[in-house]
Amino acid sequence: MIPTITLMRFFASLLFFIVFSHLPLQANTPLLVNGLREEYKAKMELWTQSMQATATAEAQQKMWSQRPDAALYATKLWAALKPQLAQDWTIEPCSWLLKLVCSFPAEGTAPEALEMRKEIILQILASVERQHLRSAKLAPMCLGLVAVRDSLALKLLERIEKENPDRSVQGVAALAIATYLQDLSEDPENMKRRLTLIRKAIIESAHVEIDGITVAKIADDQLYVIRYLTKNRVAPDLAGIDETGLAGKLSDCAGKVVVLMFWNSAVSEYERVLEIQRNLVKKMAGKPFVLIGVTNDSLASLRAMKAEGVVTWRNFLDPKGELARQYRVQSLPFCYVLDHERKIQYVGNPGSFVELTADALLLDVK
Repeated sequence: MIPTITLMRFFASLLFFIVFSHLPLQANTPLLVNGLREEYKAKMELWTQSMQATATAEAQQKMWSQRPDAALYATKLWAALKPQLAQDWTIEPCSWLLKLVCSFPAEGTAPEALEMRKEIILQILASVERQHLRSAKLAPMCLGLVAVRDSLALKLLERIEKENPDRSVQGVAALAIATYLQDLSEDPENMKRRLTLIRKAIIESAHVEIDGITVAKIADDQLYVIRYLTKNRVAPDLAGIDETGLAGKLSDCAGKVVVLMFWNSAVSEYERVLEIQRNLVKKMAGKPFVLIGVTNDSLASLRAMKAEGVVTWRNFLDPKGELARQYRVQSLPFCYVLDHERKIQYVGNPGSFVELTADALLLDVK
């Protein structure tokens, strides 16, 4: 059952968009852009909750066909934003658009949507560099650039940190750079640079709020990751209740290689993700290995997936996202691979690297 507040938010955003879509375009483009964003977010929230509440694989398949089309909304937003990229008001919605197009799944996205994504990224980066590099409104864009995850975006962030005259913008750029560096390496020099950048973000921008979250909170999460969730750190002893009602902890798996996967049935490429995990569980059968999932899907949905063989591993229920927050998970699906001493050896997306890491770690288990 969908919560009443979600339905109210959806219909309110839809009404907002309908009203303003009939006003003159040029004068009301900011209103139209905001209406599109709110409509998409409301539809996604409604769809996600419906998806997680489904009780059979057949119902899930049907719901997947009703998923809001991110590429369609990106196309509409880009049509409204592209002619006005020189305007300061476009900075914040463009940062949101970057996050949206960078969330397109790696497989199954139409070639024209991928071309549009490339165009959006390149033109927004060029606009920031040429027209907004010194803007005091650039803070949201700094975190939007993190989603791009390439060298061009990183170089632009480094320019913003050095050249933007607003110290709070510099601080947010520093935090974004530190987030980028998280994926590069964990050598001492890189760690030292990350800590220096995070310190600058806290000093200059702790009060800045982006998408309802303060820079202080984001920086604190980064420090937590460095202290507790990087390679060779002993993973926090996550504890939860599984789909059978039994309590469990990571420490129960002492002496085994563990893949800890955070997921739900609304993730991109859902079927492929679950197929990869089923194959991994099958391959590792009889070995000192365990896959533990953490999901905010409903209990009924999870039990149905188990009964139908779609899910073949144990899962801890996380309806409020508390376990995901403990591990500072920002997007789904997301994996940690732990060795037999519960030390973290891999952090990232599910796939071949998870399997390769687990295979290598099993050689050290006696």
